Amino acid sequence: MLTELANGTAFRVLYVENDPQMAADFNQAFGQTASITVARSLKEALYHLEAEPDIDLVVFNDRLNSTLFLNAVRNNPVTAKVSTILLTDNPSIDLHAEPFRGRVIDVFNYGYAEESLQTRLSYLIRKKQYAETGGNVEKPVQVRMPIWKRFFDFVGAFILLLLLSPILLVVAILVKLDSKGPIFYGSKRVGMGYKVFNMYKFRTMRTDADKMLSSMASLNMYNTKKEEEPADALCEACQLAGTGCQRPLFLDDKQVCEDVHFRTEKAKAMFSKFKEDPRVTRLGKFLRNTSIDELPQFYNILRGDMSFVGNRPLPPYEAEKLTAAGYARRFAAPAGLTGLWQVTKRGGAAVSDQERIQLDVLYAKKFSFKTDLMIVIRTLKAVWQKENV
Repeated sequence: MLTELANGTAFRVLYVENDPQMAADFNQAFGQTASITVARSLKEALYHLEAEPDIDLVVFNDRLNSTLFLNAVRNNPVTAKVSTILLTDNPSIDLHAEPFRGRVIDVFNYGYAEESLQTRLSYLIRKKQYAETGGNVEKPVQVRMPIWKRFFDFVGAFILLLLLSPILLVVAILVKLDSKGPIFYGSKRVGMGYKVFNMYKFRTMRTDADKMLSSMASLNMYNTKKEEEPADALCEACQLAGTGCQRPLFLDDKQVCEDVHFRTEKAKAMFSKFKEDPRVTRLGKFLRNTSIDELPQFYNILRGDMSFVGNRPLPPYEAEKLTAAGYARRFAAPAGLTGLWQVTKRGGAAVSDQERIQLDVLYAKKFSFKTDLMIVIRTLKAVWQKENV
């Protein structure tokens, strides 16, 4: 049964493919998730986009000349805003370069895992549902928060908000006096089950902080060169098969696994975090070092948006990069004020994005009352450390 949007329609996908068997396989795999329309040529694809402006996503086979298609889409005001997922065997595509920039939202290698694209489609559907309903999208039943955890969160947040109300009032006054702008800062975050909500903090940055983000890529702690995998490394599928590399690729007279090569070439930093951030105000640095800026999140916990312990809720632009099957598991755990990653690596040496994801996924698999209690105790010991995190 197709997932319905708020207006009663289905999420519409235009699949551009001239191979009838591949088109049939795609429709069979994803026809229960979205309404699939198949175009067998570039010309036919452009016709559908002109005639049916309610198409939500294009999945395009790069063999049919994606450059020509994207340029045609860009030059047509009716189709300029359509999003595209590119199927290709080219591992060096730069999504920040023309004609891909702003139009191609993701790239899947030929032979992709169906569950990875299924997860991606599910995220895009929920993202549109959120936009259409103003955030009133129900969470999937398979990721409900345990009753014991919700009870502890509600009672604990209510008591702490009462006890800390004098401190909250003083900090609010200081924030107002320190710099121009609102006292609280609310930003969109993606939590449990890809639920999008407003997460609140005391404002610690300048009011133009978001505009400065794009010019600070070189300061990103996670934007570092990754350690290369060995040339003879095998992907997970090859390792499970136990028969050697099933997708050999020959580069410089050496055999490598195609999936490993593609993953290495495509890998980029997935998180944004900075040391000595120039966007932070004078008071903001103190509030961050002591974690006082996060006290308003007790309100989010009271509402049920977050939990005391869980995986940190990510901004949509970061969560959107973590929809592959191996990464999406992190969103099966509640969003948290603190979590396993924070107490395992708090300050100190830079943490790679893969380490952070692995810890998030580990918590999603293992969380329990005992685990949460351990994390809370370790957080209380670390929270007053004067580190610039």
